[in-house]
Parts: sequence; C-alpha cells; structure tokens
Amino acid sequence: MIAYSREEIISATDMARNFSSALNSILEHRKEKLAISKNNKLQAVLIDIEKYEQLKEAYDTLKSIEQIK
Repeated sequence: MIAYSREEIISATDMARNFSSALNSILEHRKEKLAISKNNKLQAVLIDIEKYEQLKEAYDTLKSIEQIK
C-alpha cells in the first residue's frame, strides 16, 4: 500500500472548492500526487499526465508479459 503524507490528502469537498489550486500544485511539481478522500476513505489520486502515461505503459507491459506465460 502506498503511503500519503498529510499534505497529500485532500477531501473531495476541498478538491471541488479548490480544484484549480490543487491542479496547479501537481502541474508545478509542488506535489507529486494528491489523494482524494470521501467519507474519510481514499477514493482517487490526482497525478500529472506524464506520470500517468509512464504508469500505464508499465502496466501494459506487465500485462503483456503475463499473457506470454
């Protein structure tokens, strides 16, 4: 399980109210990720597009390797 610091967790309500600021913190690399919580439960993560694409490519590669086995 991935650990999140207190500064990396934002409530869904705060995300809705401050989306532009939260997005800018990711785009300007002040934060690597933001975990969004709803009802005190982590529900989603906001990351920049380059990081997402890297993760997606790695995932797809692993899935391809699994299918070969």
